[in-house]
Amino acid sequence: MAAVRTVAELERIYGDASAVAEPSTTKVADHVTPHYRRLIEASPFLALATSGPGGLDCSPRGDVPGFVRVSDPRTLLLPDRRGNNRIDSLRNVVEDPRVGLMFLIPGIGNALRVNGLATIDDDPALCASFAVEGKAPRTVLVIAVREVYFQCARALIRSGLWRTESHVDLKTLPTPGQILAELSAGRVGGEAYDAAWAERARQTMW
Repeated sequence: MAAVRTVAELERIYGDASAVAEPSTTKVADHVTPHYRRLIEASPFLALATSGPGGLDCSPRGDVPGFVRVSDPRTLLLPDRRGNNRIDSLRNVVEDPRVGLMFLIPGIGNALRVNGLATIDDDPALCASFAVEGKAPRTVLVIAVREVYFQCARALIRSGLWRTESHVDLKTLPTPGQILAELSAGRVGGEAYDAAWAERARQTMW
């Protein structure tokens, strides 16, 4: 194995910036264009990447399409829906506002990427504006957009992510209950955990 340790070494392998095709740079905008807005509003899922003193975090975020609000061409609003309450992403944002978002749209090969700076807002009126079934998020991420661009479809095509025939049989993989039971020597998890999950999720979705 030969570790690549400098940018110069990397460019000898991949070529320097002049080797990048024009569409790869032309697609980058410093704000949410009308076309990029349509993609954001069609997406029900994103991955949120953050960084802080404790390390990196990449958190899945999902809701009905349009759950990320385009407040204006340079500002996105992302409600913090109920989760595991670890608040790893939010802890990171407090320490380091840099965030990366990757939006996916079912059936569409291109992903949409947004880089920017985030702040956490707990204004009651803002949170209430994102209420679902009478339940508002406790905070909203306010993201100042710095870069927006689409990612080409090669990765999703190679992975077959949206193909039904690519779906994995759940019976071939460990369940959350089994994983928890193994890691805790049986203290938590197990069959009861798995059996109760659907109802627990229904009651705590929002």
